[in-house]
Amino acid sequence: MKLGPRNLITDVPGLRVGNAQDDTLKSGCTVLLGDAPFTAAVHVMGGAPGTRETELLAPDKLVQEVDALVLSGGSAFGLDAPSGACDGLRAMGRGFKVGDASVPIVPGAILFDLLNGGDKSWTENPYKPLGLAALADASEDFALGTIGAGTGATTLDLKGGLGSASVVLDNGITVGALVAVNAVGSVIQDGQKHFWAAPFEVDGEYGNHGPATTRNSLPASNPFANPPHSTNTTIAIIATDADLTQAQATRIAVAAHDGMARAIVPSHTPFDGDLVFVAATGKKPLSDPPADQLALGHAAANCLSRAIARGVFEATAAAGDTLPTWNDNW
Repeated sequence: MKLGPRNLITDVPGLRVGNAQDDTLKSGCTVLLGDAPFTAAVHVMGGAPGTRETELLAPDKLVQEVDALVLSGGSAFGLDAPSGACDGLRAMGRGFKVGDASVPIVPGAILFDLLNGGDKSWTENPYKPLGLAALADASEDFALGTIGAGTGATTLDLKGGLGSASVVLDNGITVGALVAVNAVGSVIQDGQKHFWAAPFEVDGEYGNHGPATTRNSLPASNPFANPPHSTNTTIAIIATDADLTQAQATRIAVAAHDGMARAIVPSHTPFDGDLVFVAATGKKPLSDPPADQLALGHAAANCLSRAIARGVFEATAAAGDTLPTWNDNW
């Protein structure tokens, strides 16, 4: 295995990522756009999800491909961000053909960032125009950290952020991850600078500090003794150029959740709507489907762990923040 040239999800050919945010709002959204429709799947493991058009991603449903995926802040208000992307795609002539009509298919997921110090006193929902702006921003190169859906993201003890990572397997298939890290749990070990995802780091992509030399997995004081006053949610996309059915892509989404659990402690809580989409562009057939699927699932989990750490590592401070960044502390 080796890193993709950008170490971003856009190392999967034919995919672009766009971001839009409002720094006063301390929120934003992120769009994954395909040059052509792509096979998509989803798996939800958190107890408080917020989604749009995820039911149609089941393998037994009519629509097998989508035009874009959207990750957004804003809790339920953020479910309007895919509508903005949908409008932009319709203007491009994109969408599922129904007679003379074209209907862009844009599933989305949201995270809770309404109590992060931003000004939420809007009179009109801001997420639809943010979705349209993120679509227009779509590019192969994009920044990480405090941007897009990661703009107002938080974790237990640090600011969250938007992260991404990639890997090219020995069989030539590329796997990438994109994630907005907004967790009830922590991405660092017992208040130290070391990421839970440290064993999976490649080329110093989040500080090259390695695992903690001392670790207490059963801390004496339980920071979760009192339930959080809000929900959070880490939402992610795994992408690959492999030719996958929706059923195969769903299994990759399930496997990728292992990477979330390795990087965030605890994850998949009743207060998180943790979710993983999978996007498969279908450019490379599987030569040995069972073995290739195993390798893809393992790579997806590792990429997601790395992307989560990168999202927090790259976060930057802003006025009104309620939490420090990783770089503020170390």
